[in-house]
Amino acid sequence: MEEKNRKQIRKTGRKPKIDPAVNRYSINLNAEENAKFLALFDQSGMKVMAHFITACIFQKTVKTVKIDMDAVEYHAGLTRFFSQFRGIATNYNQLVKLLNTNFSEKKASTYLYKLEKQTVEMKELLLKVVALTTEFEAKYLKKA
Repeated sequence: MEEKNRKQIRKTGRKPKIDPAVNRYSINLNAEENAKFLALFDQSGMKVMAHFITACIFQKTVKTVKIDMDAVEYHAGLTRFFSQFRGIATNYNQLVKLLNTNFSEKKASTYLYKLEKQTVEMKELLLKVVALTTEFEAKYLKKA
């Protein structure tokens, strides 16, 4: 009967590792060295500091990610500009419809002429933005 009870007992918990890491080392860093270490760790994008240290010791390749904040800010500004531009285009279409339905042909054409002048200025501005964006990408976003 004892043999049956022994067979029914099940092992629970985590399975033991084949080659567990049991050796532990400790190092001390001064404030400057610690700041440099933390900066390298942040640039690596790794989540676990122990994995980063092991990779550094055994000269494994460590990926570093550098974020260019100027490019991020430029992209954000450009995105805001184009969202405003889309809003202007929507208002432009609504305005043309209102002019054609609510005004005489002569009065509507006068207002449309003024609107056309502003549209030409906006087109020139947009071409400048496209040129600046192309220049920015060529200078600062070169892929290494």
